[in-house]
Amino acid sequence: MTIAITGASGPLGRAAAEFLLEQVDPREVVLTTRSPDSLADFAARGARVRRADFTEPETLSSVFDGVERLLLISLDAIGARLEPQRAAIAAAVAAGVGHIVYTSLPEPVPANPAVVVPDHAGTEQTLRESGAQWTMLRNNLYAHTQAATVAGAAAAGRLVTNSGSGATAYVAREDCAAAAAAILAGGGHENQAYDITGPRAVTAHDLAALAAEVGDGAVEVVQVEDGEMIAHLQRAGLPLPAAELVTSFGASARAGYLSTVSTAVQDLTGRAPRSLEDVVRASRAS
Repeated sequence: MTIAITGASGPLGRAAAEFLLEQVDPREVVLTTRSPDSLADFAARGARVRRADFTEPETLSSVFDGVERLLLISLDAIGARLEPQRAAIAAAVAAGVGHIVYTSLPEPVPANPAVVVPDHAGTEQTLRESGAQWTMLRNNLYAHTQAATVAGAAAAGRLVTNSGSGATAYVAREDCAAAAAAILAGGGHENQAYDITGPRAVTAHDLAALAAEVGDGAVEVVQVEDGEMIAHLQRAGLPLPAAELVTSFGASARAGYLSTVSTAVQDLTGRAPRSLEDVVRASRAS
């Protein structure tokens, strides 16, 4: 059984590769990246490293040769990744890959205001129509992204948000990686979609309480409209596309699209998922 991971030099890809190499013979693992030198440590352990760039179709013609299971990690080029991901799926199917696991997001439906929805929904549709078996890993928002939010709120004494009373089931990136590796190594789970989440859904008031704990002072929750949230984030130094992305996730939480909590991490890996609080505290400690 030959198993491949795309984007293996990124944080999620490296973590998934680490978990996978604990479970299978490294010689059965193919890791693809735009920068093969960045995976020299995995190559030294026996994994095969191949160059692949989804935006360069010529690099995909043979990169999936011999691969039977594939973890397709979504690109980070929001709004410009759908066609490259479709090209990668076509190349994988042409090479005979039988099972493709894709990293998506919760509820990629048209009504979900998260700006990443069209990319993920389009990729999911392409996978369903590809002829390969598929598994969708609908990863919730990463818990570590809230470390800066909590620190900023603790320093300012206020947490500015557009999420309303909505909640988000933040998940540790390592738990997403472990879930993906478990599916790749163990097989099964064909034509299934899993919400990959933390152990509970967290509201803005929960984040404020955590900020008060780490800052040793009261933290006020300030609810704003989406437009003001974008302006607030820009004043904090985020470029407009990033501010719009974060704001869209707040709107998604407000509408209830990020609140589902599942047992998928425990079911797939045999271990409980880490909580947002644990991830944030560990981030501060390090």
